[in-house]
Amino acid sequence: GFPKNKRLFLSTILLLVSLICAAYFLANAFHYKQVRLARWGLIYSIPDTTTSNEKCKTQCHPSGTHPLPQGIVATTSNLETRPLWEDDHSPTNSNRPFNLLAIPVGVKQKQVVDKIVKKVTHSLLLHFYHMYFPSSDFVVMLFHYDGFVDEWKNLAWSNRAIHVSAINQTKWWFAKRFLHPDIVADYNYIFLWDEDLLVDNFDPQR
Repeated sequence: GFPKNKRLFLSTILLLVSLICAAYFLANAFHYKQVRLARWGLIYSIPDTTTSNEKCKTQCHPSGTHPLPQGIVATTSNLETRPLWEDDHSPTNSNRPFNLLAIPVGVKQKQVVDKIVKKVTHSLLLHFYHMYFPSSDFVVMLFHYDGFVDEWKNLAWSNRAIHVSAINQTKWWFAKRFLHPDIVADYNYIFLWDEDLLVDNFDPQR
């Protein structure tokens, strides 16, 4: 037989080999379990990733590049002025008739323009609707090519009108730049009037 010391040595070697093998198998089993958990975790994390992407769309934009809130962007608009507290979607607003009278003006023709606005808005409303509507349903827009705006404030309808001022521009320069199709699409009737065209004999029924 083997000497006692050799048997002890072999027993120690076998024990160490057994411990190493056991540690190896345990390590492999633990690693395999971690891989499986990681894979399952990846599968279950897909919805969370999508949610994170959605959050990033609203939170990860550079400063100043955030999209406008829903309800602000519209395909068309108009030139009507509204109080801040007025509901844009109320039935009274959506059903109201809108018409636009735009006139390039100079302060020298102030009295003529006053006469044009009063007669045109009143006459056309009578003709088209067969009854009198307040002039607020007719949007008046003045293009001031001479830069004088304050001088028009004493006219009764001036505060309800829209005033656009640009000095030394031709009369039709304003119309080409401010009466864009998307802006005027909401109006039933659009009148681009020349201040030199008098209204003494104006009759919408002709």
